[in-house]
Amino acid sequence: MASIKATAVVLKTADWSESSRIATFWTSEFGKVRALAKGGRRLKSAFDNALDLLTVCSIVVLRKSPGTLDLLTEAQVVQRFPRLRDDLDALYAAYYVAELLNDWTEDYDPHPLLYDESLATLRALGDRPTVGAPALDIGPRVMRFEMALLRELGYNPALDVCATCAGVVERKRLAFSAAAGGVLCVRCQGVLREKRPLSPEAWELLRAFAAAGDEWMRPRNAAVRAEVRQVLGHYVTYLMGRRPRLLPYLGS
Repeated sequence: MASIKATAVVLKTADWSESSRIATFWTSEFGKVRALAKGGRRLKSAFDNALDLLTVCSIVVLRKSPGTLDLLTEAQVVQRFPRLRDDLDALYAAYYVAELLNDWTEDYDPHPLLYDESLATLRALGDRPTVGAPALDIGPRVMRFEMALLRELGYNPALDVCATCAGVVERKRLAFSAAAGGVLCVRCQGVLREKRPLSPEAWELLRAFAAAGDEWMRPRNAAVRAEVRQVLGHYVTYLMGRRPRLLPYLGS
């Protein structure tokens, strides 16, 4: 039985027995890892507080045979996010990130770029601000993460051409279809019933979230951000087949 070592984010824990629990971790090298933490429910366990939700920790996991839970042998705290203790909006956003990672990824299917984006998001949400730093803008940060998640898992919405026919889209006559997987041209809008109007400004913001660089950080109108929040929420819900539990608690 081989052991693996990684730096991980705690996505979820669940009670297994009176003294043990199952912990789900998100790592760069191995993707999602689930392991049994024997004694993890005890007040003075060998893992101390390393299994607290959203904690970054270094772990050692003993790989077991297929169909059997891996065994967590070591877990030590690397980083915590103090802002999450007293900023409820940031906490809900961080829980949402953990929910999407846990529900959308497979065990031992690594996505290093998604790991980097998720850790950057959690740090932006959870680190204490430095003196004189601008206020945390939670909504755009989370929407940026959602677009990175969609891209890495193969669900990046079509934004530059029609999702149905790959034809040219007109900036002033746009619609978004979750079923089609992106924006629709005028002709396809008349064929598909499942669609919602999309303003030119919201379309531009979606493209900024999908693109490299920092254009997505530029201040935007509150109504435009709210529209993009609705579009992404609808798209994520459609792909999951249910509404994420934390989605109603997010702002734009």
